[in-house]
Amino acid sequence: MAERRARRVMAWLLGLAIVAYLAVCALLYAQQRRLIYFPQFTRVAADQTDIAITRPDAVLRGWVVTPGRRDAVIYFGGNAEAVDASRGAFAEWLPDRTVYLVAHRGYGASDGEPSEAALLADALAVYDDIVHRHPEGDVAVIGRSLGSGVATHVASERPIRHLVLVTPFDSLAAVAQSHYPAFPVGLLLKDRYDSAARLPRHDGRLLVLRAGRDNVVPPPHTDRLLASFKGPAQVVDFPRASHDDLSSDPGYWPALRTFLQRPGD
Repeated sequence: MAERRARRVMAWLLGLAIVAYLAVCALLYAQQRRLIYFPQFTRVAADQTDIAITRPDAVLRGWVVTPGRRDAVIYFGGNAEAVDASRGAFAEWLPDRTVYLVAHRGYGASDGEPSEAALLADALAVYDDIVHRHPEGDVAVIGRSLGSGVATHVASERPIRHLVLVTPFDSLAAVAQSHYPAFPVGLLLKDRYDSAARLPRHDGRLLVLRAGRDNVVPPPHTDRLLASFKGPAQVVDFPRASHDDLSSDPGYWPALRTFLQRPGD
């Protein structure tokens, strides 16, 4: 009798654990974009920006640094990154290029809600707009963290001569799985940013800046992305830097400038 009761209790506890696990999975699925995107830390008024690119369902806004140059750079920022904070550094270190800091939709003063499909489509529209503004120049693309997935998509769809990826990952799904190993992230995640599948279609030059103490994008994820690339990649390691403070390293901006000043052939 006691043994039968113990079995019923164990079965009840197991069922409760399964229900709780499935409830957490459902919550992760329903709230996933709130766990991925953090635009609330970047919001500014539209009148603080100086460029606007109109999309069918949103207006993307941002900043232009050192206007009037023949060559250009498009910078796709990281999650929770206020891209306007880098205006001074870009002006100092890349004075020969006009730099466009266009916030992702939902970030900065840009309209809309972020999602992978929207951000990737926006990025192509931004690139095409900037190329039209610089018909005789080279338009380089830089992407940091979340923006690396966006930049890689652009480089897979457009002829980019200079691509810079800062703390990049192989795919968001793989990174998320490493942070939540107990849950089937691969089945739950809508926005996957599969850069390892897209990067092989880039046939230009590639610079990867990697942080040695990156706890957000563990180094194996950057390694797997590099392994997917067919051409030679220049990799600059910053062993003492973390995911968030990499751009504060004394070698960060010189690495960008050196790469972008070299001939692209």
